Amino acid sequence: MDAKPERPLKIGLMLPTAEGWLGGRMGRWEDLKRIARHAEEVGFDSIWLPDHLLFEFGEPGEPPHGLWEAWSLLAALAASTERVELGPLVLCSGFRNPALLAKMADTLDEISGGRLILGLGAGYHEREYRAFGYPFDHRVSRFEEALKIIQPLLRRGAVDFQGKYYKARECELRPRGPRRQGPPILIGAPPRLPRMLRLTAEYADYWNGWSINQLESLAPAQTAVDSACTETGRDPTTLRRTVTMLINLPGAVREPSPEWVQRYRSLFAPPFTGSSQDLAAVLTRFAGEGISHVQVWLEPNTMDGIDAFAPVLDLLGRTSSTVASGPS
Repeated sequence: MDAKPERPLKIGLMLPTAEGWLGGRMGRWEDLKRIARHAEEVGFDSIWLPDHLLFEFGEPGEPPHGLWEAWSLLAALAASTERVELGPLVLCSGFRNPALLAKMADTLDEISGGRLILGLGAGYHEREYRAFGYPFDHRVSRFEEALKIIQPLLRRGAVDFQGKYYKARECELRPRGPRRQGPPILIGAPPRLPRMLRLTAEYADYWNGWSINQLESLAPAQTAVDSACTETGRDPTTLRRTVTMLINLPGAVREPSPEWVQRYRSLFAPPFTGSSQDLAAVLTRFAGEGISHVQVWLEPNTMDGIDAFAPVLDLLGRTSSTVASGPS
């Protein structure tokens, strides 16, 4: 019998790390470890975690909702899995000193054997900044300075930078992780924010589009990304493209979700749904439009949801045996 062809794009799973996200309840570490290992077994290519400290999507006076801290979980998952790539989607640069963040990334890449994709973003949710004592002003300017420290530290192992918000004087990464130029950098940048797209073109290996659930909305986003690359003198074909989408799995066992989780899901575009063949066809079409990696938020986001999605992975072909390459 002929071997299955290699699937046309990588498929990642978003882990349910917040209150109410795991079948209406809070996922504990043992739950998340079991889900990640099962996702690896059934053929997912990667595991992704959001990086938030508090969510406030309720009515006035409603208490906020929490998540486990992303980097601690990523380090534990790096030691608990063997094949899947791992990444934050995306790590808020404002929550961690940028030089230390680069050190953490190189260390986690070592623990995982070179499986980290370092997703980065400027953040947006003021409630968590205020609660944990981080400045909320000039987020993109702070993000740009952070990139000027993180990227050269990972690529060259050294940086000497003095900015308005951050500094790293005569800083070096020693020892280095398994990849000579460090893990690849992914930046989440909405097409409506040209400055974030410019920073993506200048510093990233991957662009991520959040909640792009229609091919019709992909085309203008791709055009905006291409334009940002051209304006910065970069060949657009050297910036790999990823998108995150919500997938509603008919027939999968599910529990009622808290109201705040339903409000959060409403931030996504309408979810894809349909048979396994329908979903495999949609993902194949995204691959045909240049998307190399998709992160799926399954509904339900449980073990049953993973099992319901497994036939889609089988239809798409065998998973790649290689992990993310480093910078081009």
